[in-house]
Amino acid sequence: MNPTLYKYFRIISYLEGLSFLFLLCVAMPMKYAADKPEMVTVTGIIHGFFFAAYIIAVLVLAFMYRWKWLRVAGGIIGAFLPFGPFIFDRRIQRG
Repeated sequence: MNPTLYKYFRIISYLEGLSFLFLLCVAMPMKYAADKPEMVTVTGIIHGFFFAAYIIAVLVLAFMYRWKWLRVAGGIIGAFLPFGPFIFDRRIQRG
């Protein structure tokens, strides 16, 4: 795998995973506990951008490296799960 391409994928993957965790663990509690709905609005927009970038990055890597559909599905499903992008990245590293 191209090291530069993989480096960019890892950056996108980590940003997507962190933004999702921040949304779930910080912004959502702030919305309900501290009556700050703007936290979810701002964090949601940021997370949405990284989510879209992550899905595109998975599809680009799948196309370039001819991944099997199961690996592609794992990458996409990982975007919907807390810690999913981190786990998927680890699986890619192992081959």
